[in-house]
Amino acid sequence: MAKQWEFVHAKAGDAAWTPGLREIFDYRDLGIKDGTKGDYIAHIIKANGKRMEDEVREWHVHDCDFQFVLVLNGWAEFEYEGLGVRRLEKGDSILQPPRIKHREIACSDDYEVLEVVSPADFGTRVVEAPGQAAA
Repeated sequence: MAKQWEFVHAKAGDAAWTPGLREIFDYRDLGIKDGTKGDYIAHIIKANGKRMEDEVREWHVHDCDFQFVLVLNGWAEFEYEGLGVRRLEKGDSILQPPRIKHREIACSDDYEVLEVVSPADFGTRVVEAPGQAAA
């Protein structure tokens, strides 16, 4: 039997910003994880002013089946395996193929995105850079 999804209305006035995958961003959960019983997660991610290196600047993959990003504000540059460097700016969106190797190069102080991922509890793993053989 299929899971019954719930109606979700996430009010901006009730938004709670919390820590998440990366310390340099704050995250606003939009209730989609609970509403879809973990099939998807949707959150807004925004730069919080902290400056530090983290694993996302390394080559990595997300263990997910679906990942969509819409830039709400600012910009970021990512490098994707086989695609090179891509600059994402306000209004741009990407559909990121499952488990594509990528890394963040830089982002603006006002960077903010809407991200939708499936499943909700996806993993992130640091991997070797494209083209490097295992030792």
